[in-house]
Amino acid sequence: MSQTPASDNGIFLWMTYQAMTRAGLDCAAIFASVGMPDEPPDQSERRINSPQQRFWAAAQRVSGDPDIGLHIGELMPPFRGQVLEYLFLSSSTFGDGLQRALRYNRLLTDALQLQLRIESGVAILAGLEHSERHYLECATTLVLRFLQQVSDGEFRPDRVTFSHARGASAEAYQRVYGCPVVLGAEEGAIHFDAALLARSSLAAEPELLRVHETLAARKLEDLARQDFLHTVEQALGGLLEQGGASLDALAERLGRTPRSLRSELSALGTSFKEVLAGYRERLARRLLARTQEPIDQIIYLTGFSEPAAFTRAFKRWTGETPTAFRKRMHAEHRDF
Repeated sequence: MSQTPASDNGIFLWMTYQAMTRAGLDCAAIFASVGMPDEPPDQSERRINSPQQRFWAAAQRVSGDPDIGLHIGELMPPFRGQVLEYLFLSSSTFGDGLQRALRYNRLLTDALQLQLRIESGVAILAGLEHSERHYLECATTLVLRFLQQVSDGEFRPDRVTFSHARGASAEAYQRVYGCPVVLGAEEGAIHFDAALLARSSLAAEPELLRVHETLAARKLEDLARQDFLHTVEQALGGLLEQGGASLDALAERLGRTPRSLRSELSALGTSFKEVLAGYRERLARRLLARTQEPIDQIIYLTGFSEPAAFTRAFKRWTGETPTAFRKRMHAEHRDF
C-alpha cells in the first residue's frame, strides 16, 4: 500500500498567491503550471506538496528572479487565525507553545518535519529540509515571522542553516530573515537563544488551551481520515483500470478483510458504494473538463462497462450528458 503523499494546508498557497499578486507577477502562468486557475486558492483545501517543483520553476521563469522563493516569502501576509496560533498563545510559556505547535505541525504541512532540541544554551528548530529550494526559503520566512508574532516580537533567530549549497546573497538573507544564513550545512535549522523558551505568554489561559488542544486533536483526526480515504481512492483507481473495483478486491489491495474495510468506512460515515461513486464522478468531471481524452477512454478509466451506463450515471451526477458538460467546460475555460 502506497504512503499518503506530503501535503500543505491551503492557507500556505493562498498566502503565496497574495504575495505573488503583490509582486506584480503573472499568476495565471505560474498557477497554470500546476493546473490551477488565476484566482485566490481555497484556503480550506489541502494541497499535495509534490507539484512544488513545477510551481516554483514556473515562478522563477516568469519572474526572472533566481531567488524568487525568498522574495515571495518577504511579501507574505501574516499567518493569522489558525489553531496553531491559538495553541501557542494560550500555552504558559513560549517553549510549551512551540512544543504544542510542533506536535500539531501537520495541520499546516507535513512536507517539513520540524523538531526542537537544545545544545549548549542554543535552541535548534531542525527539519528545514525540502528538495525545492524556493519552497523551503519561502516557508522559512513564514515560520520565522510566526515565531516573532506569537512572542510579541521577542523571537530573534541567531542564524538559519540550509543544506542546499547555492542561494541568495548574505545581504538578502539578512534583510528577510534578520540573521545570517549558512549554506551547505549538515541540516536545515533555525538557531535561537534557548532562554526564550521560558518566556511567559501574556495570553496564557488554561481553559482556552484545553479547548484549542481538543480542536487541534480533532483536526488531526480529520486529516487522518482524509489520508485514509485518499489511500482508498488511489487503490480504487488501479482497480477501475483493471475492471475489478469490488469491495473484496479493494480490501485485498489494502491488506484488510472486507469486513474490517466496511467497518472503517462506516466509521467515517460512508460506504464502499458511496466512495466508488464519488471517485468516479470526480474523475469523470476532471477528465472531461481538463483533458482531450476520448470519452471511450474515460469510460474505461472510470470503470463503466458500457457507454450507456456511463452516460446515465453522469446525467444523474450533473444533469448533463458527458459531451455537453465537456463542451461547456472547455468553452468557459476559453472565455476565462
